[in-house]
Amino acid sequence: MTAALRKPAPPAASQLPDLQDIEHAARVVYRAFQATPQYRWGLSSQRLGTDCWIKHENHTPVGAFKIRGGLTYFDALCQAGTLPKEVISATRGNHGQSIGWAARAHNVACTIVVPRGNSLEKNAAMRALGVTLIEYGDDFQESREHAMALAAERGAHMVPSFHADLLSGVATSWWEFMLAVPQLDVVYVPIGQGSGACSAIAAKLALGRRLRVVGVISAHATTYADSLAAGRVVEAPVSTQLADGMACRIADQKALDIIAPHIDHIVQVTDEEVAQAMRALYADTHNVAEGAGAASFAGAMQERAQLQGQVVGTTLCGGNVDSATVAKVLLGA
Repeated sequence: MTAALRKPAPPAASQLPDLQDIEHAARVVYRAFQATPQYRWGLSSQRLGTDCWIKHENHTPVGAFKIRGGLTYFDALCQAGTLPKEVISATRGNHGQSIGWAARAHNVACTIVVPRGNSLEKNAAMRALGVTLIEYGDDFQESREHAMALAAERGAHMVPSFHADLLSGVATSWWEFMLAVPQLDVVYVPIGQGSGACSAIAAKLALGRRLRVVGVISAHATTYADSLAAGRVVEAPVSTQLADGMACRIADQKALDIIAPHIDHIVQVTDEEVAQAMRALYADTHNVAEGAGAASFAGAMQERAQLQGQVVGTTLCGGNVDSATVAKVLLGA
């Protein structure tokens, strides 16, 4: 399902990292790990009926793209001489692992707030990085508000889910992809809190590419589609059971300001479409995708009739899904 958009004037270039910013961010990222691969998978291309490339962000040290932003965020704190003693943030998992990884590398105490009922394995992965984990609230928004209150109470540094210093790191993924596959005509980008879509836009503009950037949201968490259609932030209920990385109730205004003028359109994918994409990615590539990690491919599959003859880029942006969940999805239960 495609959502209508209102397109305002593009924001000032200063709101997005430029090529120099992204290249600097890449040097920071590559101290921890090298560029992730992208492959043209034959079976996935066959499913789409056209060339399909998949960027494997599930191959980072925390199994998701978010680590890139955590590394550059902490680098910026160091460069400014403002590295704190403690950081606090909120997450459904991958952002928390990113911040936990970077905090550990800089010997900074890290507390992460997650909603009750969050992924057991994502929680365990954060604790393994030395994170102090707090379960609070019924959704990400309640966790974020609690994290902000804790940071204010303790005098700790609150790491937001969307920030320019996170964006420059995340943009290195799309920069790598566009350099490696310059013939891309369109890329599908899942939208949770917005850093992925904004970073794809930043990389496209920095490299001067003409490809289209299509946003993919959960049909059960529509704040970004609703907000883009209305031209203002619109809160929307969250009911997705599978795409936890996209389970945002309130869109970020700064992300909207970047996405609105540059996104081609928005595709909404259901949990069943996400499950089908998870099964397809496993069958085609033998890589495990979490719900949000399969959303990009789900969006492309939904629009495959319109993609014939085009080179399509998708991202397996995370593989952090609980074993019981992936077993259930693969069995089609």
